Amino acid sequence: MSQPDPKHNQPLNPRESREAKLKSLRDKGIEPYPHKYERSHTAQELQDKYADLADGTETEDKVAVAGRIRAMRNNGMFIDLADASGKIQVFCHKESMSEEQLSNLEDYDIGDIIGARGTIRRTPRGELSVRATETVMLTKTMLPLPEKYHGLTDVESRYRQRYLDLIMNDESREVLRTRSRIVSFIRNYMDAMGGYEVETPVLQSIMGGASAKPFKTHHNALGADFYLRVATELPLKRLVVGGFADVVYEIGRIFRNEGISIKHNPEFTSIEAYHAYADYFDIMDLIEDMVCKLVEEVHGSLKIKFADHEIDFTRPWKRASMIDLIKEQTGVDFMDAKDAAEAIDAAKKIGVSVDPKSKWGQVVEAVFDERVEDTLVNPVHVTDHPLDISPLAKGHRTTERLVERFETFCNGWEIANAFSELNDPKVQYERFAEQVKQREAGDEEAQMLDDDFVTALEYGLPPTGGWGLGIDRLVMLLTDSQNIRDVIAFPTLKPKD
Repeated sequence: MSQPDPKHNQPLNPRESREAKLKSLRDKGIEPYPHKYERSHTAQELQDKYADLADGTETEDKVAVAGRIRAMRNNGMFIDLADASGKIQVFCHKESMSEEQLSNLEDYDIGDIIGARGTIRRTPRGELSVRATETVMLTKTMLPLPEKYHGLTDVESRYRQRYLDLIMNDESREVLRTRSRIVSFIRNYMDAMGGYEVETPVLQSIMGGASAKPFKTHHNALGADFYLRVATELPLKRLVVGGFADVVYEIGRIFRNEGISIKHNPEFTSIEAYHAYADYFDIMDLIEDMVCKLVEEVHGSLKIKFADHEIDFTRPWKRASMIDLIKEQTGVDFMDAKDAAEAIDAAKKIGVSVDPKSKWGQVVEAVFDERVEDTLVNPVHVTDHPLDISPLAKGHRTTERLVERFETFCNGWEIANAFSELNDPKVQYERFAEQVKQREAGDEEAQMLDDDFVTALEYGLPPTGGWGLGIDRLVMLLTDSQNIRDVIAFPTLKPKD
């Protein structure tokens, strides 16, 4: 049974205790949720400004700080105050605070947000502090924070209550701040080359741009079904057709109604970009340049640690065809397989099971996924994919069954996908028609026929290089995060019962 609170004559139930303190503040005429507070410095600004202040030194410099109470000692004499920049100590003593001010400390709890005005000092033990002349309640909290030394350790709670995770875990804040820096870097990089950032529809009447299972919704006013976009490719290429710009890009959310894993979230962020008069060789150079500069910006080095191994981003990155990488790992050259049946037989001989209805290119992809992907630790451009799995890429200039497409892999993950873009409207129509057949045969990830996109190509798309890069996975690599949920502020979770 909880014991009574002698001051407020309330049981020590956390909420009831805090409600009693809330009432106490209001009974004193103190508004516990004021509209604003003028602060002079953040905690880190003070730490930087007074870094050379000697131990035991008092100043007359007046400051005002604000933040969340993270610890209280000696009945509130020492308060650790944390804001978004860092921490500073607030020293509350009768020599500088009135009796009325000191009595208000009895209504403070860990987690409350307060303001403090006073002068700067450094304690004899070296702690930079604000000698408070006044403290102000800015937000009285109704729930206690998790216990200090164990923190918020339940993983599910960290994702469901991200606000609490951010309060308690410095690492979570730093990961998401690094994500923001990464997105800004990519945007600035694209703008510096003359790229135009655009926004394309999230709701699309025709699903296209990638082979994926979409989310479907219904627009009541239009009486029509729409799909949440699985890619931004087709609208962006329409803009290139129109001469809007030679480089267009979009950083935005993509939605795929597929599985959830440590590297897959149904709602994720990508950048897609299209460069007129470029091909996939140009895009390989661009991605290497951009990512290497980004890695150095974040880490100060091209060699980083991820989990228990090192990843070296030093240029030039390896470039190898999907067929050759499979041959390196299995000894099988799938170019020797004349058709799907021979490819399926070759896959079975090396222990890879595939759907008997698979096409030649689908077999090649399945073998690559199972036998090669996990071996690609340092960044590598996997080039020259099968035409069967690449309906939007331009045919290879020397090999009929392949296209000019590459995927960039790192740590065994695909982080980028790029093409020399198909711009022959007749061939594009034929590719779409084949996708429709696959969809009618039960392939929910096959693309739909987009007649208007074919019409756009008939007006002329210049030779174009296009690419997409998964920002979430790149953030994972650069923050040593093992789960994609750690780099998304609000990951997709199963609703609680």
